[in-house]
Amino acid sequence: MRILIVEDEHRIATAIKKGLEQEGYAADVAYTGTEGYAFAVTEEYDLIILDLMLPGKDGITFCKELRGEKIHTPVLILTAKGQLHDKILGLDSGADDYLTKPFAFEELLARIRALIRRPKVTQSNVLVIEDLQLNTLSFETTRNNKPIFLSHKEFSLLEYLIRNAKKVLTKDQIIAHVWNYDADILPNTIEVYIRKLRNKVDLPFPKSRHLIQTVRGFGYKIGT
Repeated sequence: MRILIVEDEHRIATAIKKGLEQEGYAADVAYTGTEGYAFAVTEEYDLIILDLMLPGKDGITFCKELRGEKIHTPVLILTAKGQLHDKILGLDSGADDYLTKPFAFEELLARIRALIRRPKVTQSNVLVIEDLQLNTLSFETTRNNKPIFLSHKEFSLLEYLIRNAKKVLTKDQIIAHVWNYDADILPNTIEVYIRKLRNKVDLPFPKSRHLIQTVRGFGYKIGT
């Protein structure tokens, strides 16, 4: 899952980014509203963490313009402005949740999980394709009821594939969704991670159909 942090206080932004990456999320940071908005309308994110008092473009304007562009990425406002009318203004501008500073990182994670699992269409926290199951809350993966142990990045890649089951995803789409914007991606990074997933998801289960497919010249997909 990929999250955009729009926060002008570098210390806070860095701490949130580091904490999210330790939890397995990919995280990008923008320090101005203008830069953050450019990211939000050109890149694909699962959630935006947004400060209200930003240089360039304030958080309220950010939200209103984002929704005006019909972009429905969940927005969590994170700000020191905790008065009731500030919360109402933020939510009315199109934000989905509101957390005031100072905050406990555990609460931020809980709110992130709640917003991410709030679907565009109703869906379970357990993603299923044939006999493969992936729990987005417990980060448990099983096939034929046998546990599969994945790294954070492997889990994120598999989750992205399953959420787009039977769709061909290009390398650029995978990189944009699973890795940070400024991540140092080598030319064969995707091939390496696809191979790792196959070694854990497909090869140990010879009686089951191989799920991860290579579409030569285009990219990868899961399911047929």
